Amino acid sequence: MRTVRALVAAGRSTAVRDAALWAAMAGAGVFAHREQAQPSPVLGLVLPLLILAVAVPAGRARPGAAVFLANAACALGLAVPTPTASPYLPALAVLAYLLGIRSGRSGAALLLFGACTALDLALCAVLEVGAVYWFYTVSMIPAALLLPWLVGRYRQARLALVRGGWQRARSLEQRQRFVAEQARLRERTRIAADMHDSLGHELSLIALRAGALELSPTLTGQDREDLAVLRAAVSDAVGHLRDTIGVLRDGSEGEAPTASPVETVEELVARTRESGVTVHLGREGSPRALPPLVDRSAYRVVQESLTNAIKHAPGSTVRVRITHQDDRTDIRVTNSAPTPTAPPTAPPVAPGRAVGRTSGHRGLTGLRERVLLIGGTLHAAPREGGFEVRATLPDQVDPERPRPAEGPRETGSESARRLVAARRSARLRFVAAFAAPVGFALPALASGAYLAHQLTSCVLGPVDFAALRPGQDRSEVAPRLPDRQFRYVPDAVRARPAPPDTVCEYYRSNGNLLEQVDVYRLCYTGSLLTAKDVLPG
Repeated sequence: MRTVRALVAAGRSTAVRDAALWAAMAGAGVFAHREQAQPSPVLGLVLPLLILAVAVPAGRARPGAAVFLANAACALGLAVPTPTASPYLPALAVLAYLLGIRSGRSGAALLLFGACTALDLALCAVLEVGAVYWFYTVSMIPAALLLPWLVGRYRQARLALVRGGWQRARSLEQRQRFVAEQARLRERTRIAADMHDSLGHELSLIALRAGALELSPTLTGQDREDLAVLRAAVSDAVGHLRDTIGVLRDGSEGEAPTASPVETVEELVARTRESGVTVHLGREGSPRALPPLVDRSAYRVVQESLTNAIKHAPGSTVRVRITHQDDRTDIRVTNSAPTPTAPPTAPPVAPGRAVGRTSGHRGLTGLRERVLLIGGTLHAAPREGGFEVRATLPDQVDPERPRPAEGPRETGSESARRLVAARRSARLRFVAAFAAPVGFALPALASGAYLAHQLTSCVLGPVDFAALRPGQDRSEVAPRLPDRQFRYVPDAVRARPAPPDTVCEYYRSNGNLLEQVDVYRLCYTGSLLTAKDVLPG
């Protein structure tokens, strides 16, 4: 259903754009038709508009046929008695530009242009038109065909090059990301296997030997107690190793061991206080049992934060706040600025555990990886002269949940950003390529437009001229006259003899801009029209 609606919406949008394009072309034709001295409604207006009404929508599937039809509309102007440039020449240029964008067959397009030009020349020969029509056919029509088509071809090639290049770049980037991810997973699996095969085996042997030594008859009671502690510590290390291996193996969050931490966060904070560190612990919300992996991650966050505070900010006050939300647990550990004279204090170590060697950024990096693997977040940054570690842990670990660490890799890729920059650069270059010609063309066009306005605003229509009668007062003649007189009367025309003691005014007989036209002369004696003449141009 959505697909059908999308197709209908796309069809409506295409129809609206085609209708707007046709309306613009028709507007130019209607305006030019009204300005002609001897208009031909069929050849000059109705038939060309019908041809363009077919050519515009057909241009999407058959752009070559659309250009041929537009050329036919322009060729109809050759049969109009009044010599003038076809108002449908811009329509031909627009459809030639669209041909360059929509079709990649250069040979077929050039053959089409040759056929259009040959047809126009043949029509000129058959109709035996004047020199202005031959100039129009061999210069303006080929220019309206070739130049816009070349611009369209350039645009098409540019778009294809940019699109193909960035598709290739996006593909390579995705492949590189996939290879890096596979390498990361293989390395994690290899580390897990090595830890399981080597370190796990060695720890098991140590526990076995410690158990055997407990049975030695030469040991004292104190020695046996020490060996029992050692064996318990090794067993605890084996459990921790098993948890770490479960985290390292891809997709094994749900299969992690269910062993709980050896001590709670409260016990960790209590041992830290015993070592001389000022630590304040606070809980908010309702404490509840967490999955072993989440519980151990919370413990690690607090432990790593306390270790860093003791090591890098001796003498500071540490505040631990644990907040239990509906579906998550927020942990915030903040230490104040260090005391310069405070002696260093040993980091807290759980009973039976070796002192970890993680410190500084390496410990936080590993801690962040551990938190992200269970779907949480971790932020660490300086705060008010001290340091703050904030972690958010989910209450349930979902193996299918997307990992936050991998999210940014899929969006906002470098290739997408560079594609946007390249498109912006292409637009700027495209505008710059046309800025210089337009800068030279605008003054010329402005001058031409002003001259055209001067020539078309001094036209006295043949019907109005025929209605004038000598002897009429100027007040009777004025309503039929144009806004201004013809200012560019040729010297040969102005030199024609006029009735004595009269003041003469000159007007053009039609709005043709490409050749000299007949000039109407009106001569007045005082306020009375004395004579009217038609002076050949």
